[in-house]
Amino acid sequence: MTRIGSAIAALTLALAGGTALGAEINVGVTISATGPAASLGIPSRNAVALLPAAIGGVKVNYVVLDDATDSTVAVKNVRKLTSESKVDVIVGSNTVPNSLAMTDVAVETETPMISLAAGSRIIEPMDEKKRWIFKSPQNDQLMAAGIVEHMAARGIKTAAFIGFADAYGDGWWASFSKLAEARGLKVVASERYNRPDTSVTGQVLKILSAKPDAVLVGGAGTPAVLPQKTLVERGYAGVVYQTHGVANPDFLRVGGKDVEGAFLPAGPVVVASQLPDGHPCKAAGLEFVKRYDAANGPGTASSFGAHVWDAGLLLQAAIPVALKQAQPGTKEFRAALRAALENVRDLRAAHGVFNTTPTDHLGLDERARVMVQIRNGAWVLVK
Repeated sequence: MTRIGSAIAALTLALAGGTALGAEINVGVTISATGPAASLGIPSRNAVALLPAAIGGVKVNYVVLDDATDSTVAVKNVRKLTSESKVDVIVGSNTVPNSLAMTDVAVETETPMISLAAGSRIIEPMDEKKRWIFKSPQNDQLMAAGIVEHMAARGIKTAAFIGFADAYGDGWWASFSKLAEARGLKVVASERYNRPDTSVTGQVLKILSAKPDAVLVGGAGTPAVLPQKTLVERGYAGVVYQTHGVANPDFLRVGGKDVEGAFLPAGPVVVASQLPDGHPCKAAGLEFVKRYDAANGPGTASSFGAHVWDAGLLLQAAIPVALKQAQPGTKEFRAALRAALENVRDLRAAHGVFNTTPTDHLGLDERARVMVQIRNGAWVLVK
């Protein structure tokens, strides 16, 4: 074969294999950088800057939009990202309501989506629509199981619940109440509040009248401070539990002494330096914390930024596989990327070890959960 013939053959192979000369991968990100969930979205936005500029030898562009914790805006963002920016994959959003609302557009455009929200409803039960949806945060069932186990070990017999009046609160109530019943733990009260609320006195008084041994706050970010603060002000002497949705420095800053002593399940990255050397997530967690703190200041790393970091690791595992099959910017590449994302094996990330399958688009197990307590304004691993 002549030199020119060889060059033509090589170019043809590159095109057939999916990576045309000059091809770039576009990643669309919609996060809640403002609004009630800003304490989740700002660390997520900061973490995007830490993601690789190239994967598999191909340049990656990140297009980041703010959805203001509004599901209507989140949907508009996804439509803009898919129609104007021609993204190959969507990352976001931070809340369950936003992520659920975004699903229809992702499915309609056949664009894989990695949610940054915890609710299992985002990816379960698996069907033709949810086959396009993945997520990096732990499911609420996994974390609720850790809470119920901890309650049982402490001899707690009765508990109350106060959570968001949205899909996040619904998911936590469903998981916690079911697991509590199975363990013989009696739930004596269940109350709800909205993320922007400034008072939950009425709900807390009802909880106090039921005299529970423990109270679980089913909230996320800084809005989860309010119920615990009100419980403290009203003299509650029982044990307070929070969800993994509060594991960021802003919660500690806003909550101060009012959140002291609370227990919560969290991703290993929250206490990465305290993990035993043999923990599979310690290295990845320490790497994330090191890079995030270097870019944003000491002690600023949070679990929400780490969810973006882990989404980036999922893409780094899946994109090289998809590049062997199709060219970025095409329907075929998006389909190949979707397939690759559901076949990730033993990916040791900051929050856990991912092993995705066609029926499990999260792929995390108990290694993605540790119990921590807030002591002296810091997260402390419960051993």
